[in-house]
Amino acid sequence: MSAPDNANVAADGKRGWFTRFLDTVEFLGNLLPHPVTLFAMFAVAVVLGSGIAAYFDVSAIDPRPEGTAGRAADGVIRVVNLVSVDGLQRIVSNLVTNFTSFPPLGVVLVALLGVSIAEHSGLISAAMRGLVMGASKRMVTVTIVFAGIISNTASELGYVVLIPMAAVIFHSLGRHPLAGLAAAFAGVSGGYSANLFIGTVDPLLAGFTQSAANLIDPNYTVGPEANWFFMIISTFFIAGLGAFVTEKIVEPKLGKYDVSEAAIDLGKPELEKLSTEEKRGLKAAGLAFLALGILLALSVVPQWGPLRHPETGLVAGSPFLKGIVVFIFITFAIPGYIYGRVVGTMKTDRDVINAMAKSISSMGLYIVLVFFAAQFVAFFGWSNLGSILAVNGATLLQDIGLTGPGLFFFFIGMCALVNLSLGSASAQWAIFAPIFVPMLMIVGYSPEVIQAAYRIGDSVTNLITPMMSYFGLILAVAARYKKDLGIGTLIATMLPYTLVFFVGWTLLFYVWVFVLGLPVGPGSPTYYQFGG
Repeated sequence: MSAPDNANVAADGKRGWFTRFLDTVEFLGNLLPHPVTLFAMFAVAVVLGSGIAAYFDVSAIDPRPEGTAGRAADGVIRVVNLVSVDGLQRIVSNLVTNFTSFPPLGVVLVALLGVSIAEHSGLISAAMRGLVMGASKRMVTVTIVFAGIISNTASELGYVVLIPMAAVIFHSLGRHPLAGLAAAFAGVSGGYSANLFIGTVDPLLAGFTQSAANLIDPNYTVGPEANWFFMIISTFFIAGLGAFVTEKIVEPKLGKYDVSEAAIDLGKPELEKLSTEEKRGLKAAGLAFLALGILLALSVVPQWGPLRHPETGLVAGSPFLKGIVVFIFITFAIPGYIYGRVVGTMKTDRDVINAMAKSISSMGLYIVLVFFAAQFVAFFGWSNLGSILAVNGATLLQDIGLTGPGLFFFFIGMCALVNLSLGSASAQWAIFAPIFVPMLMIVGYSPEVIQAAYRIGDSVTNLITPMMSYFGLILAVAARYKKDLGIGTLIATMLPYTLVFFVGWTLLFYVWVFVLGLPVGPGSPTYYQFGG
């Protein structure tokens, strides 16, 4: 057999491995019901499970010292039977309030109202196009990855606008368009948990984290800004890693692009440059954003700042941090409206209202999911199953000696693995948080640090799972440039990003939190003193 034949056999073997891997992931993913159905099933399972556990008198020793709020008089945590008259009455009486008082619900919707104005006015799209198209040839790769990360503020924009545009930009520069697509995809999806700005996903995850932390500490609060510092440094770190993987691994592997591989006639690649009105709009929106930033700084930075804590005078626990969702709304809504006025996309108040209504109408599925997730979290807390699992899990970790910072390597890896089959960040964290947040709090780590670790695992495998909601769209765009491209080829292209992001981002987390001792967000502690 000749050398080329050997090479073909090896390539076929590699494709076969990827195909088997993807078939397994797809099979496991298809076994899972819809996330809404999943939470409904979990809620019912918690109710029935509480009855069974109560029958067998399942319990755990409460490690909190005497006098701690919520601690049982005899120091034993017992299962509360929800399959009883009292349990049924509690469920029926609180079904609505479980939903309406669920922390992620209101804050996400309020933040979305502001982001929707900036998105529908065209501000975010224009800013992204201006950023990428204005980059020099030398900086175009890192700029595309960076823009992908920033685009997460507006959920669909990166997938729908930036990824196809990145392929066109690379093609226009004589580079392989799939390398541009991969770079943008790496930023948008692989860098999902990094950003310079607090977006709609932050209050969503923080709400689940707070509800989970309240299982053992009813007074603990987690704000949307909980991971802000780590998100900011991660933005630049992932942008650099993404550019490195693109230029040193992916692009050399793809080789020189042959236009005959395209599924359609690509013609001469052309990019729609920013119009004069769009440039004026961006300038006006930028000035408005700067003015808002100065006003906000004046209300927080000086000791006399009106948004500091009224008693301590500190930023920690201040109205600024407690009301950060309000500032997300304002800092997106006002520049978005000003941009719309300049370019003509928002001429009256009706245009603003329609933009907000359109975004809220698209949140129907989220609202349904939150209803069932809220019931699951509430039932889990009422039954004490979460506390018992947390105590027994923490005891197991202590018995095997896995309580040091190294346990986060296993935790991040587990989150990344589960993400292959359960692609929704909110659905996965709603299931994980009630178990792992209390467990790791008992071991001694703060909910904010636990959430930051989860977000790494939840991001890095987005690139290689067909369960990711936009994976089909990415495949369709890629197939325009390579007519025989299959799902295995796309996975093989994105796998280096997943591996490098997983190793690099996990190490950054370890160094940032445990070596340098830096907080993951404003007022976010690293450790939690259980019972203190």
